[in-house]
Amino acid sequence: MANQDLFTTGKIAKELEVTAKVIKNAIETLAIEPDVVKGNCKYYTKETVNKIKATISKS
Repeated sequence: MANQDLFTTGKIAKELEVTAKVIKNAIETLAIEPDVVKGNCKYYTKETVNKIKATISKS
């Protein structure tokens, strides 16, 4: 896990060129739990980003 890139909802939104609200809605719809929690920040792996991307593409 240490070598994997971790993404916040903001970074995911920037990478997928959508708003953070779209990402948060996709996470809520898919009932995705964060892969890592550090303090109050939630991080997601590239695999999770791909799941979110697939969901957004279907919309």
